[in-house]
Amino acid sequence: MAVLRVASTLSRASRCILIRSSSSSPDPDYLHKSIVPTNHFQNSLPRLPIPKLQDTMQRYLTAQKPLLDNDQYRRTEQLAEDFEKGIGKQLHEELVTQDKRNKHTSYISGPWFDMYLAAREPVVLNYNPFMSFHPDPNPANNNQLTRATNMTVSVLRFMKTFRAGILEPEVFHLNPAKSDTSYFKNIIRFVPASLSWYGAYMVNAYPLDMSQYYRLFNSTRIPKPVRDELLTDDSGKHLLVMRNGHFYTFDVIDRDGRIKKASEIQAHFKYILSDPRPPPEFCLGYLTSENRDTWTLLRQRLLEAGNAQVLNKIDTAVFCICLDDVTVKDHLQLSHNMLHGNGLNRWYDKSFSIILAKDGNAAVNFEHSWGDGVAVLRLMNEVFKDTTQRPAISGTVLTAAIDSSQIVQKLEFKLDDVLKSGILSAKEKFDASVSTLSFSALEFRKGGKEFLKKQNLSPDAVAQLSFQMGFLRQYDQMVATYESCSTAAFKHGRTETIRPATIYTKKCCEAFVKEPLNHSISELRTMIGECSKYHGQLTREAAMAQGFDRHLFALRYLAKSKGMALPDLFQDPSYIQINHNILSTSTLSSSAVQLGGFAPVVPDGFGVGYGVHDHWIGYNISSYPARDLKEFLKCVHKSLDDIFDVLEGRPINI
Repeated sequence: MAVLRVASTLSRASRCILIRSSSSSPDPDYLHKSIVPTNHFQNSLPRLPIPKLQDTMQRYLTAQKPLLDNDQYRRTEQLAEDFEKGIGKQLHEELVTQDKRNKHTSYISGPWFDMYLAAREPVVLNYNPFMSFHPDPNPANNNQLTRATNMTVSVLRFMKTFRAGILEPEVFHLNPAKSDTSYFKNIIRFVPASLSWYGAYMVNAYPLDMSQYYRLFNSTRIPKPVRDELLTDDSGKHLLVMRNGHFYTFDVIDRDGRIKKASEIQAHFKYILSDPRPPPEFCLGYLTSENRDTWTLLRQRLLEAGNAQVLNKIDTAVFCICLDDVTVKDHLQLSHNMLHGNGLNRWYDKSFSIILAKDGNAAVNFEHSWGDGVAVLRLMNEVFKDTTQRPAISGTVLTAAIDSSQIVQKLEFKLDDVLKSGILSAKEKFDASVSTLSFSALEFRKGGKEFLKKQNLSPDAVAQLSFQMGFLRQYDQMVATYESCSTAAFKHGRTETIRPATIYTKKCCEAFVKEPLNHSISELRTMIGECSKYHGQLTREAAMAQGFDRHLFALRYLAKSKGMALPDLFQDPSYIQINHNILSTSTLSSSAVQLGGFAPVVPDGFGVGYGVHDHWIGYNISSYPARDLKEFLKCVHKSLDDIFDVLEGRPINI
């Protein structure tokens, strides 16, 4: 199941979410005051549908077609037919019955939480992704101290706005001129919550599930035997700050529930940054990069050694800020630092951490079990907007005259020889693991979203086609490809998979790579259009929870939970192969986000983060030594050159 782990890394639907201006002049403690309550639509959200088994099996076979030879396909087709008529039918009926008994949630929610929390691999590289902020456009505010202060205040404003129920609901607007207006909001707020979704639907607006937002704050993943747990304690009023492997906390919310003065928060950060102590000999943060079973045993040892209080301080902190003594030289260093860093200055189990380099470069690294990219991206969008348009302090403001040494608490740990040995072992494994990961970036500047839309093509489809074509050019084969799509339009929806490797991309890629002289420019252009049209269909189906991956995953999970023998379909090498995602891809576009990235989900894969911008296309790709990353980027670039040549009416440069 680990191959599915980047399912929700950076959800596609998040690219379409509009972050709107406030409904009224905000209180200094809040982002805005929405006249429509945050959870106004939550109770009336439609439930996540379970696809028809027949449709799922047909979609599964269609996705297998470009990946298998004739003999393999016939065997897989027979297994699918047997499954649909036999044990699959039984499991499907039981899943539907079970779903009807649990109308408060979705059929995928429980199994998806279990997939993450029962996994024993380290969260670093396997689960946690990163997204980096653009620099603050005001150079005076784009330094570590000022930015840490402003981001802390803005995150707290977001938290308070959400908890007060006045954060604008997350809505996907197909017709913003009708639905994203004061007039509509003034009407919809009076529609009963049990009917409100239908009112939005009438004007082509689709409210999104916001149940995950609760886990953003005061939350940590706790290692446990067999299955980890998520802890959320919203009584915590303190911030966790890490620097040089040391842990510090101080309150950021006062007794009355107000945000502490920004100048005081700034003074505390300045005090921490002035601490001259080198990293400790035994940096506890490494333990959160361990195998979860190992970390479980060591955490229990920590508790027995008398560290319960300090661990509780870490676990219940509102969130974590990591102050790194690193100056970022380029995008590659940025990716490595924000995805994994050096291990000593991180607590990877926190729901999210904001990492700030010495030069003001900032990113979010988040633990993935609790939620998806939609919630994290909304937080980042709001924080970037708030820090740049309404910063709590400026870089020229003096810190408050306050004795931070009396307020900032440095956490101290009691370590015995077993714990010290465990930390050194974790560090050794961490260093060995991250040393094998490579990143490389590409900016294609010959065109982007605007040009492709004028060609009546899906920009995302063209980007995905470039990966298929690049891989075929390098390795002479089509491979399993994964693209995440949010299903947040449904109650407790998570994600569905788009399968970009299709019979259309196979035909198109082979024409471009193997026989370009045998096809006219017009024929090649037509093939690109076919790829785009079918990719659009797959995207729409996935967004409406009509893919095949989650349905089959739930059926497999159900069989396992009943103690049944694993059905033959799931033992088929073709099923195992399509879930061994060589190309794991994810995209986002946001005015707040500069770069995102994650590690490959399999040892012989690529982790492909990308964004199609107005006039260019950007790629941030990772791999392990099993793949030649530089050559793959060259092949992707060549594929884009060929695609754009054809679209502009030029012959391919052989």
